Amino acid sequence: MVGNEAIDMLARLRVIVFGVGGVGGWSAEALARSGVGHIAIVDSDAVCVTNINRQVQATSSTIGMPKVEALRDRLLAIHPNCSVTAFEQVFSKENAKLFNIENADYVIDAIDSLTYKLDLIEACFQKKVKIFSSMGMAQKLDPAQLKTADIWDTRGCPLARLVRYGLRKRGFDGHFTVVFSGERLPLHAEIPVACGKARCLCPARKYAAGSGERDVPEWCASKKVVNGSSVTVTASAGMMLAGLVLQDVYAKAGGYERGAK
Repeated sequence: MVGNEAIDMLARLRVIVFGVGGVGGWSAEALARSGVGHIAIVDSDAVCVTNINRQVQATSSTIGMPKVEALRDRLLAIHPNCSVTAFEQVFSKENAKLFNIENADYVIDAIDSLTYKLDLIEACFQKKVKIFSSMGMAQKLDPAQLKTADIWDTRGCPLARLVRYGLRKRGFDGHFTVVFSGERLPLHAEIPVACGKARCLCPARKYAAGSGERDVPEWCASKKVVNGSSVTVTASAGMMLAGLVLQDVYAKAGGYERGAK
C-alpha cells in the first residue's frame, strides 16, 4: 500500500508514547501493528478493574499489573522484533532526561495531567521533536465528532482551552497538531460511583515484580472527579494519533500527498 521505502522508515522509527491509558495504549498498539521498530511507553499507573471498558491492555488477568508492563507484553506478542522500552514513570521536568526525547522521531502525548502535558509539549519543542497530542476524551460518546487541528484552532474542548491558556502563560507560541472533540455529555450525578471516593472498586492486591511483591498504588480515592469514558472515543482518538505519525512518514517517503500538518 505504501511501498518499501515507507516500510523501511517505519522499521527504523523511534516513537515515545506518554500515557498509555484509554488513548495512548491504542496508539502504541497501532504503531506496533504498522511495523514501527522502536516504541517507548511511559506511564506510572497500574491496571484497574475500571480500565477494562476502554484500555487495550486492561483485562481481568492484568488487574494490578503496571500498565506499561501489560502493554509491553501485548506489543511484543504482536510484533516480536519491535524494541519496546517500558518506563513505569510519570513524565516531569525533573526526570525529562530519563526518556531521551531528543532521540525520538515522534512523541505521542496522551497525558492526563495538565502540568505534565505542558511540560512535555515544551520539552518536545526544545528538542525539536514532532509531537501529536490528545486533548480531553472523557464525557464523549460519538467518535465521529473527533477532529484534528492545530492547538490554537481547537474549539469546544475544556482541556484544549486549558492547554492553550497554560501555553500562553508560559510564553509558548509554537504550533502542533492535536486530536480533540467539542462533544461533552452531561454528568449523571444520580449514578453511584465508587471511584473518586474513599472506597475503590479495585480489590486490594500486590503485584509480584522482580525479586518480590510490592504494593500497587491506588489513585482513585484522591481524585476529586472521575469522568466516564467510552472505548469508541478513546480508541478512535488513539488510532488517529498513530495515523498522524504514519501519514507523516508516508509523506516523507513520497507516497502520501496529504501528510500530517
